[in-house]
Amino acid sequence: MYCVTPSSAAMASSAPDIRPYRAEDNATLVDIWHRASSVAHDFLPAELLVAQKKLVSEKYLPETETWVAVDGETPVGFIGLIDSFIGGLFVSPDCQGGGIGSTLLDHAFRLKGHLLLEVYAANTRALSFYRRHGFCGIKRRQTDDNGLPFPLIMMQKPVPTTWQRSEIGAARN
Repeated sequence: MYCVTPSSAAMASSAPDIRPYRAEDNATLVDIWHRASSVAHDFLPAELLVAQKKLVSEKYLPETETWVAVDGETPVGFIGLIDSFIGGLFVSPDCQGGGIGSTLLDHAFRLKGHLLLEVYAANTRALSFYRRHGFCGIKRRQTDDNGLPFPLIMMQKPVPTTWQRSEIGAARN
């Protein structure tokens, strides 16, 4: 991947290309998902991530609107959309911090104009990333989709206009 080659500094300054998912991307994207999830969700049981790999491969990647960030033809990240809901945004751990996630997120926002997502509360790096991109927490639940005690925060962009007005008024008082 370009992120670990000597030319990575030149690549980091340009945005990656974004293209639709292709069936031949599956194994590479599942690997990116697993490696990135292992880092970002280190609080989840390892066996859960292993079990979820099959779902990612057989259901989530082929059945969602998946966009792939590529360096040449090499996938380096992806975003999966279900209407305006982000099912997942993952960037290869070797390539994080170079703008790939931002490019994918911007692409999705241009397509949809409104985005929702859920993020683990314990994933503070992702929470900060989404906040920097204009997302606001709108709801919290105490267990994840597996019934495990890992809180999830639902976030959306743009912030509802009624919230913006009330926040402005509160700031003035």
